[in-house]
Amino acid sequence: MKLLRTAYQRIFFFIRNNLSRPQYITLVAVITGLVSGLIAVLLKIIVHYLQKSFSYGEWYYLFLPATGLILTVFIIKYFFSGILSKGIAMVLKAIAKKSSFIPTSNVYKHVITSSLTVGLGGSAGLEAPIVATGSSYGSFFGRIADLTYQERTLMIACGAAAGIAAVFNAPIAGVIFAVEVLLAETIVSYFIPLMISAVAGVLCSKIILQETILFNFVLKQEFNYINVPYYLLLGVVAGFISLYYARVFKKIENKLHSIQWNIFLKAIVGGGLLATLIFIFPPLFGEGYFNVGELANGNAQNLVASNLFNLSGSDWSVLIFLGSIMLLKPIATAITLGAGGNGGNFAPSLFVGSFLGFFFSKMANMTGLVKLPESNFSLVGMAGVLSGVMYCPLTAIFLIAEITNGYGLFIPLMIVSSLSFFIVKHFEPFSMELKRLAKDGEVFTHKREQNILTSIELETMLADNYETVSINDNLSQLIVSIKKSEKNIFAVIDEKEKFAGFIELNDIKKLLFEPDKYDKITLRSLTKKPRDIIYNDESMQKVMDKFDSSQTWYLPVLNKEKKFIGFISKTKLFAKYREALSANNDLYES
Repeated sequence: MKLLRTAYQRIFFFIRNNLSRPQYITLVAVITGLVSGLIAVLLKIIVHYLQKSFSYGEWYYLFLPATGLILTVFIIKYFFSGILSKGIAMVLKAIAKKSSFIPTSNVYKHVITSSLTVGLGGSAGLEAPIVATGSSYGSFFGRIADLTYQERTLMIACGAAAGIAAVFNAPIAGVIFAVEVLLAETIVSYFIPLMISAVAGVLCSKIILQETILFNFVLKQEFNYINVPYYLLLGVVAGFISLYYARVFKKIENKLHSIQWNIFLKAIVGGGLLATLIFIFPPLFGEGYFNVGELANGNAQNLVASNLFNLSGSDWSVLIFLGSIMLLKPIATAITLGAGGNGGNFAPSLFVGSFLGFFFSKMANMTGLVKLPESNFSLVGMAGVLSGVMYCPLTAIFLIAEITNGYGLFIPLMIVSSLSFFIVKHFEPFSMELKRLAKDGEVFTHKREQNILTSIELETMLADNYETVSINDNLSQLIVSIKKSEKNIFAVIDEKEKFAGFIELNDIKKLLFEPDKYDKITLRSLTKKPRDIIYNDESMQKVMDKFDSSQTWYLPVLNKEKKFIGFISKTKLFAKYREALSANNDLYES
């Protein structure tokens, strides 16, 4: 292993010294795109053939989701030490808080666990695991190629772009997803590596994947501007359905996570709940892309089947059945992930959007007043809910445009996606997966100043080589400490070794020339209270706020027991801020 590591380090060292920096970055992006695309294609093939190997509709398929959940939690517990950081949140946290280093084990963990969860019928999507895997490869290649933090972050985005591009045969959507979701700040020169990696991923898809596995459609009807009012209304409805999705999903998933059961019992119970839902509503089985295709191709009657209800096949029964599935999909996805499965909300949001668009247009047509193209509304609805759930309106627009092999629906896609996103953003500033992390400063947002502060660790700013003196000492004992130290500020601790205040050298200058008072003056009388206190678990944003409000250049840092750790300097913090600001340069700048 050591010889292998030395070999590839020599190879990258040789290449780096014989190429310009932009050429070197582009080469690493090509490698990242090819590997990430191949892994995404592999995962798609595994899931496709797993589901194809079982007879859909037979009695035993109801037990497959539980089997997938049990196998997933078993592998995580006994092969991955019970640790698996899931989803896009893991990637964003690595970018913001871990210098874009993602553990190498993530390059295979998500492939194994998500293929079992989704391949055996778990009601979730593969896109989040694909993004996590592609990003892990990007981080890996960035590390072995000895790239900077900024360049490693770009490689993470390249891996994600290639993965999304490969599974949807949509290179533009892959690039925009990486920019919109993963990169809080984008430089123009980033687009070249991103596009190259996305093209590499798409080539893997085109060469290897069969047409039946790919997710694409052909428009049956062109856009008609007369239907614009209905697309406007669909955008509003999609926004509120997205809110419903997010809140129901998080509530159920959090509830399942909070239940202190044995992980295998939780997987069995979750599998039982999924079996019940799938027994009544079979389209909830798996990712659901086949069902989306049926709706988009106008074959809704093929989906209307139930083991519990004997449906008459009337328009109203079809509508009720499909509407119920639309509302139950986020519940099924929450059960799948909350019970221990690995997957994401990308595919389920497309699923819900497709059913919403069909439901909306079908209901309008049943009034007899209009004749809306149900297939088109189904496709546009997908973009609306994807935009509202994942907070990626541009990705939603270009994804549907690309999978329909044209831009015939571009106007309604823009209308519905933007309206849905606007409504959701009004109620929830952050997406459901990132809400808590964003508020805790664990991930980057689109606020540049806050992102820079998030990237700075309190520990790196902390000066802990300050002398401490006891509050019961006298001035003569402080003089001894002053002689040994180069600092001009001293922390004072009480009898319980807790922080009591501080003494600044400037405040006692006059007393230094009165040696007869050294033994008479106690440090208690000289100790000042700080204008504010920083605790070692606080975010840098909060630290900066405290500096601004206190108007001071030094603040003490304490632990939870209120014991002194060190001082933090506003000057040092500003210097680090300027350093981080200047590091975000164009790739073509020397």
